[in-house]
Amino acid sequence: MSQPKVLIAFYSRSGVTEALAKAIAEGAREAGAEVRMRRAREVVGPEVMAQAPGWAEQAAALNARYEAPTPEDAEWADAIVFGTPTRFGSVTSELKAYIDSLGGLWAQGKLNGKAGSVFGSTSTLHGGNESTLLSLYNPMAHLGLIIVPTGYADASLFKAGTPYGASSVSFNQATPPTDDDLAVARFQGKRVTEVARALRGVAAVSA
Repeated sequence: MSQPKVLIAFYSRSGVTEALAKAIAEGAREAGAEVRMRRAREVVGPEVMAQAPGWAEQAAALNARYEAPTPEDAEWADAIVFGTPTRFGSVTSELKAYIDSLGGLWAQGKLNGKAGSVFGSTSTLHGGNESTLLSLYNPMAHLGLIIVPTGYADASLFKAGTPYGASSVSFNQATPPTDDDLAVARFQGKRVTEVARALRGVAAVSA
């Protein structure tokens, strides 16, 4: 059986969520996955971005490193992992816009049975990591994804993260994820790959 395909579709502005995405990719690859990392694009114009110092420059640098996610990426994948910073306790409009673009695949049932997982970051302690991750479970259910939480299936979860997905807090300083945060993210990448592989095996037997 060919290696599982994992799409990590995320939005990151300062690089904190990107760091978690890279750790998830590392764990997925260690578990034998082929990985695509994609950064969702801004949905506001340059005049809005100019109001936040460094936003435009950071976006340009990140966009140079990652292609934008497409519906074709989601169709290609056996597992889709969504990542987002928290915006007022919920998902960023940038990532949500990508999820909303998957309506055509949803209508055709082409995402049914794929593994789905989420991760996120916030600037402040108790700033909404858990509410944001849980809010993403709703569209994943509508898309037909089989939700894969981190649970407490690894010792790293007793030090960091949430049972819903990897997370970090940057304390309004764009502080990078801790080693414990990254350990949870690597475990999440491994776990979602293993589940995607098992689901593919079930599908092959049923075919």
